[in-house]
Amino acid sequence: MKILVTGGAGFIGSHLVDAFLQQGHGVAVIDNLVTGQRENLNPNATFYEMDIRDAAVKEVFQQEKFDVVCHQAAQMDVRKSVDDPRYDAEVNILGTLNLLQASVATGVKKFLFASTGGAIYGEQIEFPATEEHPTWPASPYGVSKLTCEKYIHYYSQVYHLQYALLRYANVYGPRQNPHGEAGVVAIFTKKMLAGEQPVINGDGKQTRDYVYVGDVVDANLRALQYPENDYFNVGTGIETDVNHIFHFIREAVGADIPEQHGPAKPGEQRRSVLSYEKAKKLLGWEPKVKLPEGITRTVEYFRGID
Repeated sequence: MKILVTGGAGFIGSHLVDAFLQQGHGVAVIDNLVTGQRENLNPNATFYEMDIRDAAVKEVFQQEKFDVVCHQAAQMDVRKSVDDPRYDAEVNILGTLNLLQASVATGVKKFLFASTGGAIYGEQIEFPATEEHPTWPASPYGVSKLTCEKYIHYYSQVYHLQYALLRYANVYGPRQNPHGEAGVVAIFTKKMLAGEQPVINGDGKQTRDYVYVGDVVDANLRALQYPENDYFNVGTGIETDVNHIFHFIREAVGADIPEQHGPAKPGEQRRSVLSYEKAKKLLGWEPKVKLPEGITRTVEYFRGID
């Protein structure tokens, strides 16, 4: 198959490009390199440096005649979405609509979408959250991802575009950007390796569901082959608080750095954890990489590029 990966120079996208190529698919990448890194690009993929909102996107679709779109590109910083919800909507909603229009105009058969389980459910009332949990996002980022899910379903109903919506938990691993506001594993790892002091927001007892990037790639590969339209959580079902993340990383780095806390971030979600039972039942997927092993792999990656 010929597959387009948007955000293919980014953290998750670049791993997906590698995996699709390894399976023998033809792969193209669209990335504007705002957060993606040129060094993440696989040389065997065709690269188009452009924004997913650009009119020229349709020309790429007409030229390449993709079978599948794997849409990973996004404005994914929750705090930035709060500060500038208009920009978040322009990238995430209008960018996705641009891709959907190009898809139905050029005969794309399937649309894989990177959604969010962490932000789409809002403050959870069930732990872990299943896919049937109420969706009341607590950030514009979560609203934009939920809106995209609804649009994708609409395009399926009207244009018969097949889809799989993958609601990621907190993804971590090699190639994660350590310089942004999101991605605590990468941020803490980079700081500790440099001998700097990471700061834990608030009491550090806010929990997340940390899923390794290799497991996320596996979920996408399975969803690609799944014949029905559906949506799946991609998480571990395990809550881990930030204080434990700090200690896991400190041990993997071998650093003697004390735990230090700063002010809490206003509006930060307190708890988030996802059930993966549906993906296990229908896709045969379950997370394989335990958190200590995944953090060790991540630390070794960052140690190797310094």
